Amino acid sequence: MDVNIAPLRAWDDFFPGSDRFARPDFRDISKWNNRVVSNLLYYQTNYLVVAAMMISVVGFLSPFNMILGGVVVVLVFTGFVWAAHNKDVLRRLKKQYPTAFVMVVMVASYFLISLFGGVMVFVFGITFPLLLMFIHASLRLRNLKNKLENKMEGIGLKRTPMGIVLDALEQQEENISKITDYINKVKE
Repeated sequence: MDVNIAPLRAWDDFFPGSDRFARPDFRDISKWNNRVVSNLLYYQTNYLVVAAMMISVVGFLSPFNMILGGVVVVLVFTGFVWAAHNKDVLRRLKKQYPTAFVMVVMVASYFLISLFGGVMVFVFGITFPLLLMFIHASLRLRNLKNKLENKMEGIGLKRTPMGIVLDALEQQEENISKITDYINKVKE
């Protein structure tokens, strides 16, 4: 599988003034989910840079606990994804409640890491960057230029790191089919 890195978006586009941020409509979960998935795909390299900076600082202060925390989270996530692919009940839950699925992975990781005494490293090195990504993706509004650019890149986004993670959470498939339908309509 060929994995591509998405382009780094301009920082003034990623985090401008408050005029490009708004509270999501909590009553329309599908619209909110679409905004989060769209922003996660569009700004994924920016999120990676911010998370890498935070992980580097925490990793510098406590390298063993940071490596241990990362390995535990990856193993727990992989185990839950594997279980969800093999059990229909878990697959439906993961598809319907992706945030709850991620929360279960994080809580399970927290308990495993707490056995080794690296809870603060887990909180600041792993959970905090993920929380910041989710908050930004939930609040960030998109302008027309960003929406069009995202639609044009949409087909290739499935082969990016965030696309692979979202595919494992079964969150990208619907958007890719919508993008494909949109491109087919434009061609006609």
